[in-house]
Amino acid sequence: MSQLPDTPLLDTVPTPAELRRLKPAQLRQLADELRAETISAVGTTGGHLGSGLGVVELTTAIHYVFDTPRDRLVWDVGHQCYPHKILTGRRDRIRTLRTGGGLSGFTKRTESEYDPFGAAHSSTSISAALGFAIANKLTGSPGKAIAVIGDGAMSAGMAYEAMNNAEQAGNRLVVILNDNDMSIAPPVGGLSAYLSRIVSSREFLGLRETLKKFARKLPRPIHSAAKKTDEFARGMTMGGTLFEELGFYYVGPIDGHNLDHLIPVLENVRDAEEGPILVHVVTKKGKGYAPAENAADKYHGVQKFDVITGAQAKAPPGPPSYQNVFGETLAKLAETDTRICAITAAMPSGTGVDKFAQAHPTRAFDVGIAEQHAVTFAAGLAAQGMRPFCAIYSTFLQRAYDQVVHDVAIQNLPVRFAIDRAGLVGADGATHAGSFDVTYLASLPNFVVMAAADEAELVHMTYTAAEHDSGPVAVRYPRGNGIGIDLPVVPEKLEIGKGRVVREGKSVAILSLGTRLGEALKAAEALEAKGLSTTVADLRFAKPLDEALIRRLLTTHEVAVTIEENAIGGLGAHVLTMASDQGLIDAGLKLRTMRLPDRFQDQDKPELQYDEAGLNAAHIVDTVLKALRHNSEGLVDARA
Repeated sequence: MSQLPDTPLLDTVPTPAELRRLKPAQLRQLADELRAETISAVGTTGGHLGSGLGVVELTTAIHYVFDTPRDRLVWDVGHQCYPHKILTGRRDRIRTLRTGGGLSGFTKRTESEYDPFGAAHSSTSISAALGFAIANKLTGSPGKAIAVIGDGAMSAGMAYEAMNNAEQAGNRLVVILNDNDMSIAPPVGGLSAYLSRIVSSREFLGLRETLKKFARKLPRPIHSAAKKTDEFARGMTMGGTLFEELGFYYVGPIDGHNLDHLIPVLENVRDAEEGPILVHVVTKKGKGYAPAENAADKYHGVQKFDVITGAQAKAPPGPPSYQNVFGETLAKLAETDTRICAITAAMPSGTGVDKFAQAHPTRAFDVGIAEQHAVTFAAGLAAQGMRPFCAIYSTFLQRAYDQVVHDVAIQNLPVRFAIDRAGLVGADGATHAGSFDVTYLASLPNFVVMAAADEAELVHMTYTAAEHDSGPVAVRYPRGNGIGIDLPVVPEKLEIGKGRVVREGKSVAILSLGTRLGEALKAAEALEAKGLSTTVADLRFAKPLDEALIRRLLTTHEVAVTIEENAIGGLGAHVLTMASDQGLIDAGLKLRTMRLPDRFQDQDKPELQYDEAGLNAAHIVDTVLKALRHNSEGLVDARA
């Protein structure tokens, strides 16, 4: 392949097809350029950096050795896929990462044929890749499936469930374990690379298969002894006994930054007739960028930053974040209540549990990426008289819904769910939006479901949850900072199922749940300017509803509107059901519900997402005026 002397290699490889025309000796330069491009792009956009830097060489090697996109490459979580996107025809858009109308921060099927499976939650890759591999096997289609899974994702049971069922995929399935924390790996070096190259070679695998066939013809005790001897010998020299027991042929560990080691091993794996195969690759998170390598979190997620210094753009000082308000409040409550415990699933800083852990280390539990275990573990604690708070993002709690129902709700155990990232979340997009928790929790018997309108309300609700011992309780709150309201010195125990009126009027009633309260108050001002006296209520509880307050508002106001940061089936649906059950609809009720649209919204700034969703003050005013026109003129309301 010809190129000008000063032409960067990366400019000559818009897709993996061009990459595969390079000589092996050119790959080091390409990887260096790919790393520099990744750093530059994330410096412009912000996003996940350390994980991507750790897999630059691995990404290069995979696309060089395997025939992507025919060979299906599935990234676990997908937050490490920025170098992959650069190499697969998206370099010209890489500086639109995580912005409205731009590239997703994760893999996405609609974005590229090189993203065969979308991901943003952990530990799905092996199951998905197994599906691709078996489908090819059943249809006689060519192509392998390669799953790249990080060692952190191996803390989730789903990965092992997939591996336990992978044997029938044979050599069509390759799993690459990206061990970037040395949590599994013994020391790696030249000897390990040499052994990996030998045991993954066609000659070795062919000889091994021949000996296995011969051994099967021996008496059973000798056959069993031969099998155990083979596994023991390879386990002693290379590790991987667990993976062998799950039906995988284990290769590794190898240096994931040494292309001279990676390429021959992956070529052997590609051509192997035995399988499935697990390749254990050791990498360094943040590799090649000193500020990331030296940071405690290896620059896992960053704001925009200066590429030269690594200094991240700092947001101006503002109100505390909801997650920190929760963590600090819980830590303070635990000073006088030794029954309070905090549980998180690999997100201590993201949920504020790190604040609790600093003060009460023996009562804080990070269970890894294991939401199902977290919920049932909390249920066990509650059954033994403790007061556990299970702090999990709304979108991740979905992964443990059976445990919420079976292990908590049916047994009416007082597990407290602190649900962070409720509502829309901005740059992380649909995969991380907390759009459904009111719907999937408020439909369960025995549950109490609260939503904080501001950070002061979150303090009260955290205390209320701690004191609620008669069944499960959840409090939801959004990503980001509060509104700047003073935090209460002494928290108030709220009466379960009772809302509050924050503005009294006569003509229009706005029933708000959560942090749309600010927009409801703005709408009330605009409606007042139009001569429409407006009541605004913060219902606080999606379950149980404050039926007395709701009934009063519905029967004494000309129009009532509910608003929430949740999909259909939440507050609005419960209010409509109550109104139907009590015969209010027959009495000419003028009620409209405002909620998230019935579709998945892509990434954007949160304020733009809510504008797109139709949940800002102007939309509330419009909804009220349309309802009034419908009532006065007999027009059909588009929102009805």
